[in-house]
Amino acid sequence: MCGIAGGNNPNWNYLQGIESICHRGPDGKRVETCNDMTLAFCRLAIQDLSIHAMQPMNSPDGRVHIVYNGEIYGYQGLKEKLKQKYQFHTTSDTEVILYAYMEYGERFIDEIDGIFAMAIYDERIHKVYLYRDRAGVKPLYYYYENGRFAFASELKALVQMLDDVFLKIDRTAVYDYLLYQYVPEPKSMYEQINKLEPAAMLIFDTLEKRITAESKYWKLSVNTSVGRKRKREDIADELRYLIRQTVEEQMISDVPVGTFLSGGVDSSIITYEVSRLKPEVDAFSIGFRETQFDESERAKIFCEKKHISLVQKMVRSKDVKQIKNNLPKWYDEPFGDTSAYPTYLVSALARNKCTVVLTGDGGDELFGGYDRYKTAAAYGEALKKEDVYGLYGGLVPTVEDFRIKWSIPDDYNPYWHYEKYYSEDMPIVTRMRYLDFMTYLHEAVLTKVDRASMAVSLEARVPLLARRIVEFAFSLSQEEYLSENELKGCLKDAYRGIVPDEILYGVKMGFGVPDNYLWRERHEQNINAGILRIQWGELDDALSGNRI
Repeated sequence: MCGIAGGNNPNWNYLQGIESICHRGPDGKRVETCNDMTLAFCRLAIQDLSIHAMQPMNSPDGRVHIVYNGEIYGYQGLKEKLKQKYQFHTTSDTEVILYAYMEYGERFIDEIDGIFAMAIYDERIHKVYLYRDRAGVKPLYYYYENGRFAFASELKALVQMLDDVFLKIDRTAVYDYLLYQYVPEPKSMYEQINKLEPAAMLIFDTLEKRITAESKYWKLSVNTSVGRKRKREDIADELRYLIRQTVEEQMISDVPVGTFLSGGVDSSIITYEVSRLKPEVDAFSIGFRETQFDESERAKIFCEKKHISLVQKMVRSKDVKQIKNNLPKWYDEPFGDTSAYPTYLVSALARNKCTVVLTGDGGDELFGGYDRYKTAAAYGEALKKEDVYGLYGGLVPTVEDFRIKWSIPDDYNPYWHYEKYYSEDMPIVTRMRYLDFMTYLHEAVLTKVDRASMAVSLEARVPLLARRIVEFAFSLSQEEYLSENELKGCLKDAYRGIVPDEILYGVKMGFGVPDNYLWRERHEQNINAGILRIQWGELDDALSGNRI
């Protein structure tokens, strides 16, 4: 992984901006001015560790430039095609992206899959292209105001760069956070800064000094049927094949690779598939003394049966309290999911031995793994839209007090983020899976994984969110992926007899921390408001016009 930044104002402090996110790339940094754009980069070396793979990377004629954060999977086939016309000087995927753009133009994105946030500046046509991966694994923020344009991997880099810009707190973003536990895209905490949405492309014209296009380059196709069309065993065989193919692609690295292992279904499957290819792999796990939060015994059982090396840490309340004040450094924006703590701790544990880990994130959203899906399936179409929204956590009891205090308009729709993706044309559980994939997955789950892993310079790859697996999962009817109404039924079918039954059919646990581990002010009514205060100080001052 890496950190990227850039902009069209020569007076901005790009070096300061990229240094603020050097945890994303401690292996080197570079700032280059290319005609009327400046590009900045900090590197976490994963593939081709030589200086030749450093960025910004430029075309042979020096007129096309790229900065890129992420990994492209299975790029070797595309590289072989491009070799017929282009001469390669590195083994990095960055060079493949560069030549793919030069060959196919802006639609080169159709030829690649992976986790990425990238900027391509083409001097020949005076355009900057921003792209973000389909699932939203990698973050990308941008600023645009009065012809001035900038982008960066994290919000803090833009704040540092734009030292001549008064950034105004977005009151509705604060209100949204109290409802959702995160600030939903395309918003950020500042009115002038947006997040690029997953599967989105943005074009900035450097001559006209304006954004000329922002659109989705990929749309997820969803099966809206209910009945079964394919045999269970056929679905299981195809899914297992896709997972194995994807894991093999994502094992490519010039640095040590490990896995995160919670003891749940998804991480156990990924760890098993990695161990098939790399028997000496280390799996990293976090445990708690409180049994309702602890899956460490399952992780031990799994690793003993599969002869996998397990590196495990038991978390204590003091571990959580020690890292509490680091939340602002990781997230920039308020983030209310307490699993941020154990995710950081397991990332730090893994970084002692690895630079890359594979995780099981995405399995719940793809294959129906949340308990709220059980509720939806039980009530069926009797559930109204408002009932569905009520199944999601994060609503703060005192949110109306904040609405009044911060002058949120009475007609402001608190559920606007959900309603962009809510479709009654889908069966109820499919509807919720799609809603989760388009909102909660990247806003909460993947944000947590990216910030926690990048805080310790660790690259986290998510095989289950490869394009082929995502499209396969949503091609299944509701009956096919639930498989006899069993949550994650088709995934469990695929690994029955491979992953132990006590893991496949054990009680699902979240990845949060016990309440007694969390610090709260005496008068705090909820953890969300507490995190806001920890991260952003006295918001009343900010909202009255003072920049934080």
